[in-house]
Amino acid sequence: MLAPERQSRILKELQRYEAVRVTDLAAALGVSEMTVRRDIEALDGKGMLRKIHGGATRLTRLSAVEPGFASNSDLRPEAKEAIAQEALALVKPGMTLALTGGTTTYRLATLLNRVEGLTVITNSLKAAEALYQLQPADGSKVIITGGERTPSEALVGPVASAAIRCLNADICFMGVHGIDARRGLTSPNLVEAQTNSAFTASAERLVVLADHSKFNVRSLASVAELSDVDTLITDDGVSAATAAIFRPLVRTLRLAVIPPSRASSDWSAL
Repeated sequence: MLAPERQSRILKELQRYEAVRVTDLAAALGVSEMTVRRDIEALDGKGMLRKIHGGATRLTRLSAVEPGFASNSDLRPEAKEAIAQEALALVKPGMTLALTGGTTTYRLATLLNRVEGLTVITNSLKAAEALYQLQPADGSKVIITGGERTPSEALVGPVASAAIRCLNADICFMGVHGIDARRGLTSPNLVEAQTNSAFTASAERLVVLADHSKFNVRSLASVAELSDVDTLITDDGVSAATAAIFRPLVRTLRLAVIPPSRASSDWSAL
């Protein structure tokens, strides 16, 4: 098992429990306690948990703290891949798509060479790079908005928003930091929230891509109300209770199924 996968599972346990023990983690992962300690030290260094004697504790998620692309890219990769595959089913040849920043929207970008004749508008540097490297030969093209770069490798601000307002998309695929039943889609970055609001207004349909950890998280700035969301795609790791709360608040809630070969390696409990 690679370090990113181990670390992702440690963080997943800290979503369920406020603290975890090195001995329990080592037994569940089938690795040595020294390996777990190294993983905890690495995550502590990234500011993603707090190392304590014999284990680790959860950090309180602050509403104005914006994680970087690198720190998020290793988290819940199976869920993000499943969500991206589900989103791809909504894409038809010849569409104009808007793609916001985020690690799940990035994964969707890596799949878009399977569909012909797309025009993709994006403020994500990572997504634009992935689309360029795919080099589709079917006339597909990428439009980058410009703007000020954020830790999540997105371009935001008045330049980005002005460019987005001049364009029209069939679907906007949006990544979010948090989804709150009362405050809707939220972001820790005020300027990115404004840019994503411009994306919402530019698209005929808003499709939100968010793994199960994003629910019941309220960040600093609201982007859009849940009533603006046409489709919310999450993974089947979301609890039945959470799905029941959010299903009536959007037009469509779709659960992406993580393949058994991947999902079976998740822990049932420590």
